[in-house]
Amino acid sequence: MTQQIMVAGVGMIPFSKPGASAAYFEMGAQAVRLALADAGVDYQHVQQAYAGYVYGDSTCGQRALYEVGMTGIPVFNVNNNCSTGSSALFLARQAIASGMADCVLAVGFEQMQPGALGEVWTDRPGTFAKFDAMCDELSPESASLPLALRYFGGAGAEHMKKYGTKLETFAKIRAKASRHAANNPLALLRKVLSEDDVMQAPMLWPGVLTRLMACPPTCGGAAALLVSKSFAAKHGLSPKVQILGQSMVTDFPSTFESKSMIDVVGFQMTDAAAKSVYEQAGVGPDQVDVCELHDCFAQNELLTYEGLGFCPHGGAEQFVEAGDNTYGGKVVTNPSGGLLSKGHPLGATGLAQCYELTRQLRGTAEATQVSGARIGLQHNLGLGGAAVVTMYGQV
Repeated sequence: MTQQIMVAGVGMIPFSKPGASAAYFEMGAQAVRLALADAGVDYQHVQQAYAGYVYGDSTCGQRALYEVGMTGIPVFNVNNNCSTGSSALFLARQAIASGMADCVLAVGFEQMQPGALGEVWTDRPGTFAKFDAMCDELSPESASLPLALRYFGGAGAEHMKKYGTKLETFAKIRAKASRHAANNPLALLRKVLSEDDVMQAPMLWPGVLTRLMACPPTCGGAAALLVSKSFAAKHGLSPKVQILGQSMVTDFPSTFESKSMIDVVGFQMTDAAAKSVYEQAGVGPDQVDVCELHDCFAQNELLTYEGLGFCPHGGAEQFVEAGDNTYGGKVVTNPSGGLLSKGHPLGATGLAQCYELTRQLRGTAEATQVSGARIGLQHNLGLGGAAVVTMYGQV
């Protein structure tokens, strides 16, 4: 990190079910207005903007930002699957770190349709051909299932086989998410679920995954305004949160060569990005107080405990059993409710994670507040692929 980069403002709107939300540009614009108001900065001071979304035509970012103001600034549209929001954040941070700008906006939004994710452009080769080929080879019994369920269910099944992890452990993760989301007024699903509720839900993959272990399609928007230390001083701002380290990693040859579904769903990307961030920040996983990670499936949350170094490989079940993933444990994970309960509007997710962690480190997270939180870690994963890990600390 070449200079101190601060999170001056964050904004997020309540997440909602497909069909129940405002239009994408309205959600994006509202999130931006909230972030600017939170920062106390006028849009006229924003020098660049990065807009993340997955489902939409080109220049949706301009359509959303023009609702806030038309100042002629560069607006970049970002699409990196489920890590889109954090990719926009990464580019905003990079613009400031390079010295090209001092005040940069990142916004993410998504207007989703009901049902499982699937390919949109079916008249040309898809981006998941290699991923599907590995599923066909390693989990042929899942051939009839939606693609994301095949990938993450297959990875969970591999962990169960390799380490003896129980299906009930994934149910405990999902139940924990519901307890956290019950305290988050912006979350989509706020009903508290028991482990039995999760286990008794319809089985999407017998013995591997129930319906409640998967996150729901969601609509929403979130935004963050990043500034340099010099900009903050010049404009009389006193941000309380800074970015200590950040890394984006894409796939390695071993993603497919290792013949592991755990690697297919990005474990090696997560591991490499986390190690880079720990080195940049000079902070280890044992010093992280609160984490927002990519729990698109309960199975991926468990894998990510190990990928981020919160526990040894094969130690995630014990991490869950000991309550180390919740309040009173080692790392309070997804106090927002995570993707499983808060919801997962693809373009907004990474910036919603930033929103939660910024409030945690400010000490203003209200009912979701982690006592004494000083270091926050964010993990946002997109298959295809990209993993973005960001560490935040108090100024």
